[in-house]
Amino acid sequence: MPKHAVVIGGGIAGLAAAATLADQNIQVTLLDAGSQFGGRTRSIAIEANSRVHQLDNGQHILLGAYRETLKLLAKVGMQEQDVLMRVPLALDVRTENKSAFRLAAPAYLPAPLNQLIGFLFCSGLQWHERVSVIKLITRLKKTNYHLANDEPLADFLQKNQQSGKTISLLWEPLCLAALNTPISKASSRIFLNVLRDTFRHKDSSDFLLPRQDLSRLFAQPITRYLKAHQARVLHNKRVKSITANQNGYTISTKEEQFEASHVIVATSPVRLHNVIADLPRLNFVAEQTESYSYQPIYTIYLQYPSNAMLSAPMLGLTGGLSQWVFDRGILCKQHGLMAVIISAEGKHQNLTQEKLALTVAKELQAAFPQLAKPLWHKVIAEKRATFSCNVDLPRPAYVTPYPGLYLAGDYTFADYPATIEGAVRSGVACADLVCNS
Repeated sequence: MPKHAVVIGGGIAGLAAAATLADQNIQVTLLDAGSQFGGRTRSIAIEANSRVHQLDNGQHILLGAYRETLKLLAKVGMQEQDVLMRVPLALDVRTENKSAFRLAAPAYLPAPLNQLIGFLFCSGLQWHERVSVIKLITRLKKTNYHLANDEPLADFLQKNQQSGKTISLLWEPLCLAALNTPISKASSRIFLNVLRDTFRHKDSSDFLLPRQDLSRLFAQPITRYLKAHQARVLHNKRVKSITANQNGYTISTKEEQFEASHVIVATSPVRLHNVIADLPRLNFVAEQTESYSYQPIYTIYLQYPSNAMLSAPMLGLTGGLSQWVFDRGILCKQHGLMAVIISAEGKHQNLTQEKLALTVAKELQAAFPQLAKPLWHKVIAEKRATFSCNVDLPRPAYVTPYPGLYLAGDYTFADYPATIEGAVRSGVACADLVCNS
């Protein structure tokens, strides 16, 4: 039977897998249960003040270390300088109309000297706290950020003489942004893996901020690329079962069946057990993923008058519920629109959306007095945004006991938490396994 790969799931992992297969001239069919590709990286249309606005279902940050994501975007014709704003490593955490912590790595210095100078002269920490950060990073570099025994990040930081202030202003915001998991639960090993890649080269620690909505950045150009390479791209195809046969696999949806020599299952771990229910040798994978807990991400959009503007496209916040604020006017020309992110579980989950938006608006006004009262707001709550990246979390491999059937998704890229880069790498790895089988 000629190679025909069916990719189940149109999130970033599935899109990356399908694009890699199509690039190698392998017949590919991409199935997604929803009406829109992109998974968690997509935009939605909302109506406010008698106008329709395109909002992302979550504000995503990419890093310069995301080499496979950048390669995928380039493959489908999205040039970095056109679609991403590259910002050299800089953290500015605000509270009550003043800076609580500020770190900037000099762009004119080579790595790791730029990082050393950045931490040495950051503001908001005492001298001994800054020295303690540098000592910790120096020790980690010597071991290539390897940790023999995993433990909660909060415990690891305390053992390494990081003060409570250093943790709250530096390490905790980074952990929430990278792992979307509270530091009391977060895996130190996975956090250090992200830190290792971030500090590996000078430009690896750059922030890459989307200049357009996420559907235009990922799903739309990738699906155009697939169609140009004669791939079948099908919406609203919820897979009911996968069964093995002598020629490969039969994938059944409500409407039709698909025959495939190879299958890449790129659904979220939440749906995985339903898709693989007829493959008993994967029961252990279903048991692993069914044990996962999940963390939310709340995005609170606040529309101010069009002349409202922050001093930077991305700023941190401390002392309240809000963690990061993005100026969508600077980024996407949605002038006056601010996107506030609250990662992981917390007391904000007990508030109504109206109360949450009001609280966040008050926090923004305290930090940035120039902001007037917002004209409208929209809260997007992803209750199961990512798996909780806990200590020693079991992670399935790409390869399964079934020949030609592979698992893709950020949860299978064991070195990383739930990130776009992890999803892309998993999809590319599974497509390479199909190509080389």
